[in-house]
Amino acid sequence: MIWEAFWFLLMFIYVAAYIYVIVLVITDLFRDPHLNGWAKAAWILFLVFVPFLTALVYIIARGRGIAERSGAGRGVVPEADDYRPAASASPTDDIAKAKALLDAGTITQGEFDALKSKALGHQFFGA
Repeated sequence: MIWEAFWFLLMFIYVAAYIYVIVLVITDLFRDPHLNGWAKAAWILFLVFVPFLTALVYIIARGRGIAERSGAGRGVVPEADDYRPAASASPTDDIAKAKALLDAGTITQGEFDALKSKALGHQFFGA
């Protein structure tokens, strides 16, 4: 009984690892810009009819390329902060800009006070 469970677990791990390798090969095929469509189709066709041997040959023949393409796909994409106003050099500049907006009538006295307290680092919750 214990040996059956052991062999079942071992086979399950082998099958899971094999499926992982097949998915790795397929994703790498579609990630490769230098491989044309016919070559990709041939690799997929061989994966369908001779899966174990094809996966093994693919990893041996193109293993270094897999690592390079995988690393290139993980590049850090900077966030687009175009909607955020640029931080000013000092709170005095922020207060001066807010005062100019208040004098022009663009903002109210309450909005000016909120901008001033924000520039000075104060936060009022509810008041």
